[in-house]
Amino acid sequence: MAKTVGNRDIRVVHQQEPVWANSTEQHFASLLDSYGINWLHEPHQFPIAFDDQGRPTEFFAPDFYLPETDEYIELTVMKQGLCTKKNGKLRKLREFYPDVRCRIIYRRDYENLALKYGWESDPEFPQLGVPARHPGPPQIRVAS
Repeated sequence: MAKTVGNRDIRVVHQQEPVWANSTEQHFASLLDSYGINWLHEPHQFPIAFDDQGRPTEFFAPDFYLPETDEYIELTVMKQGLCTKKNGKLRKLREFYPDVRCRIIYRRDYENLALKYGWESDPEFPQLGVPARHPGPPQIRVAS
């Protein structure tokens, strides 16, 4: 199924239950739930690269969509080596869809949220620890 954003069609994905890439996404969904923030998990796939005939060759599906604020959230907390790749996808998203709002939450931001909201380290990913001290407020706003 397609939906038009700007002058381009995007894919609309229908999931009965979220398929989590990792437990961090599930933790983040729990945080949104605890504050009564409505969310959808990867509901849209945005074409961000095209072949010579204009057919999509690459898509970007942000992790969360917050319908009440019309904003997308992408979590990049597991492999920090993927930050450059995800930043590039976000740049392409903004180039092709300038009216689409999308934010990336990096590991540092997620760790600050974990500390602020009292999450324990995730046993599935022990490398994603909680900082020993609070280095300052997160640099993101989840919702107004």
